[in-house]
Amino acid sequence: MPSDELPWTEHPQQGDESADLGLLAPSWAGSAVAGLTGDAGYLRALLDAEAALTRAQAALGLAPRSAAAAVTAAAAEPHRHDARTLALRARTAGNPVVPLVADLTAAVADRDPGAAAYVHRGATSQDILDTATMLVCARALDTVLPDLARTAAALRRTAAEHRDTPMAGRTLTQHAVPTTFGLKAAGWRSLVLDAHDRLASVRAALPVQLGGAAGTLAAFHAYAEAEDGPPPAPDLGSRLLARYAAETGLAAPALPWHTLRTPVADLAGALAFTAGALGKLAADVLTLSRTELGELTEGSGGGSSAMPHKTNPVRATLIAAAARQVPGLAAVLYGSLAAEDERPAGAWHAEWQPLRDALRLTGGAARDAAELTAHLRVHPRRMRQNLDATGGLVVTERLVAALTALTGRAEARRILDTAARRTAERDIELPAALDETLDEALPMAPCGALPTAPCEDRPAPSDGPPAPRGVPALSPSRLRQLLDPTGYLGSAGALVDRALERPEHPAQELP
Repeated sequence: MPSDELPWTEHPQQGDESADLGLLAPSWAGSAVAGLTGDAGYLRALLDAEAALTRAQAALGLAPRSAAAAVTAAAAEPHRHDARTLALRARTAGNPVVPLVADLTAAVADRDPGAAAYVHRGATSQDILDTATMLVCARALDTVLPDLARTAAALRRTAAEHRDTPMAGRTLTQHAVPTTFGLKAAGWRSLVLDAHDRLASVRAALPVQLGGAAGTLAAFHAYAEAEDGPPPAPDLGSRLLARYAAETGLAAPALPWHTLRTPVADLAGALAFTAGALGKLAADVLTLSRTELGELTEGSGGGSSAMPHKTNPVRATLIAAAARQVPGLAAVLYGSLAAEDERPAGAWHAEWQPLRDALRLTGGAARDAAELTAHLRVHPRRMRQNLDATGGLVVTERLVAALTALTGRAEARRILDTAARRTAERDIELPAALDETLDEALPMAPCGALPTAPCEDRPAPSDGPPAPRGVPALSPSRLRQLLDPTGYLGSAGALVDRALERPEHPAQELP
């Protein structure tokens, strides 16, 4: 059989067939976070954690500075370590640190045989993997936070531009009362800023991990005691933690947190909140960009493989997909809080992949949100057309308030309920239905009895004598005023102004 006729299963594979490049995950494929959280990114962080630990010990006189230099130089060559081989060898010990330490020790010995003994000295595997994970998280969040800031800045501009653009507010999928698109965009921005605040707070608190075999740092004391010199001070562990934190750029924890998983749980919550906050924006964009609504359009929508006319809201779709996945991943991470003993079997291991997936999905969603909001197209004319679609029913709440002064609240509500029902049953406009209902419900008031409308002649009913001169419950001019949805926006504009007083975060550099 010619080579070009081989079944697909027999074709040679290009590259590593086990590599996860995001083929089924367009939510994060190609994002900055995807690269930082890949196996190469984790390998880089693991090596950085090992080198930083040796430098921290050297700074306290627990290792020669030449050893720190040798370990740092060897760790700066991640290309010498094959991630796939390490992954397979990790099955023996249950984590990738053990085989990596063996390889790094050999690499250091090639440079400086005396320095090899200082690789990983005093640490346990979880110290290095937890620290590396925090480094990966910090590097990932450093790309997510600017994307959130860009999203908030774009939404600020949108909210200000459309401060007074009227649209139908919708509750339980139905028209409720009028609102403005500016208020909706200001609400999206508020959620994005809340997400930014949470992630920034978690980012600042991401800690190193260092406790040794059971969280006592005893091995570091033992090695110090073995050296010629004064006995180690009782605060050796605290000083080493602080120095290790300084070497990595992470925070110094009060305690080793092998089974005190607050950092991971806090990060899980912040990632789930961020995905959900961006998911709210996406859900609204998806709804308002439906063909029958047409109030929004993605500036760079995607096409269809079958239907040439379609421009799909792809960015919002991918954000919505991420928002549905991250909470489940966060649940796994919260579950790992219940970790037994001083080092857990399974609870710690269960965190690794869900945390990476949550970072990737949230990072991809933040990237897509920045692109979506920067190019979002708003269609005020369609918003107004949809707002007028109910023929005035969207302001029945306002009419109830106006009639309450004449009839009391309960009767006003009954009148509007009846009028609204008649508009649907008879396919008539609300003013006609309301006039008919008021004729039935209210007696004619004499001139001057009601201050809400001027005296005028009421039209004669078709089957009776002319009506006496008097005051209708609502004059035509007053009714027209009440039925104008743009006059029933409440404090929407002021609320937008108030929301936009909240600043973006100047610490985040925006391009």
